[in-house]
Amino acid sequence: MPLNDRQIKNAKPADKPYKLADGGGLYLAVTPSGGKLWRLKYRIDGKEKLLSIGKYPAVSLVEAREAADNARKSIAAGIDPAAAKQQAKKEKQAALLNTFEHLARQWHKDNLHRWKPNHAERLLHHFERDVFPTIGQTPIDGLAVSDIKAVLERIAERGAVSYAEKIRQWIGAVYDYAAMLEITDRNPARALAKFLPKPKAEHMPALPKEDLAEFYRRLLLADVTQQNRIALLLIMLVFVRNNELRGGQWAEIDFKQRLWTIPAARMKRPRIHLIPLSDWAAELLQELHTITGDTPYLFPSRTKQNGYISENTLGKIMNGMGYKGRAVPHGFRRLASTILNEQGFRADPIERQLAHVEENKIRSAYNAAEYLEERAAFMQWYSDYLRERYRQALAMLEAGETKAV
Repeated sequence: MPLNDRQIKNAKPADKPYKLADGGGLYLAVTPSGGKLWRLKYRIDGKEKLLSIGKYPAVSLVEAREAADNARKSIAAGIDPAAAKQQAKKEKQAALLNTFEHLARQWHKDNLHRWKPNHAERLLHHFERDVFPTIGQTPIDGLAVSDIKAVLERIAERGAVSYAEKIRQWIGAVYDYAAMLEITDRNPARALAKFLPKPKAEHMPALPKEDLAEFYRRLLLADVTQQNRIALLLIMLVFVRNNELRGGQWAEIDFKQRLWTIPAARMKRPRIHLIPLSDWAAELLQELHTITGDTPYLFPSRTKQNGYISENTLGKIMNGMGYKGRAVPHGFRRLASTILNEQGFRADPIERQLAHVEENKIRSAYNAAEYLEERAAFMQWYSDYLRERYRQALAMLEAGETKAV
């Protein structure tokens, strides 16, 4: 007789496993621990096989019978339902292993020998912050061009277009790696090669961030006065315009509040400019004060009374360090903007710290926020970032890399 729900519910465990038959090979196996498991016994190609259907009550009697009927249809068509189930399970496990995040991490691990440790660490950090949360758990062969496009658009909206292009290239590299493993033959990132707008032309050459330690090494060896060396260190830290730095006055510096306030009269724009001072910036200004603190200016001229250093002073020093045509003081603004945007700091506070004017006049009229707390946070982060490269330069000198420039 076929089973009914009452029989199944009332079935009690015994010392040994036993079966309750429903007919047609379908039965309920009752285990000594009280488990109730649906099984289908069948024959295919002359061999007796067993198909696990599921556990009661998660799989009801009606559902078990339906599964058994489907299995019998497969058997009639010459398909082994147990083998098909195992194959489906393997494919599901393979799909889980072939998620974009899994393959990206595998690609990253297999390429560690090609990169410097700090680059490898940053690359993985970028994936973890901007890529994995969105597409990481999707099988790599299930991602469409629109999925990759959405990732790039979110990054580009922060103003980090160059960084978004790097992300596109790295995603494309993961797809090439997956293709090498014969997991996919697609590469939706490649289809987006011309999707992102080209960054605006930058006429002021900027120092690549990879060259920071070498730049500091050369600066430490350069035959310049300490106040001019500090001037270059500071313009890198606070990324103001050349004329804004060299015309700086001690009356503008508030050591207690850790704030440098540049009056509107000295700015290119009709508003004051606030610069939160990081630990290193404050230390450099304290050192500078022992040198030029008896004058009104941070960087007084050696030739002009009541004047400050020439607009060409810092550029000439950099030229003498071997950077003629390769980097200029104004380029440190671009360097700071690129690095801060790549780190995911918000675009509006970065633009305010750069003292850029909002092109949208209506938005500019209402956007009076100074974002001082956010700015202080990323100015300290950036200071720590640069100081680490400065320490690397000191280590180079201690190791004997003291060739004059």
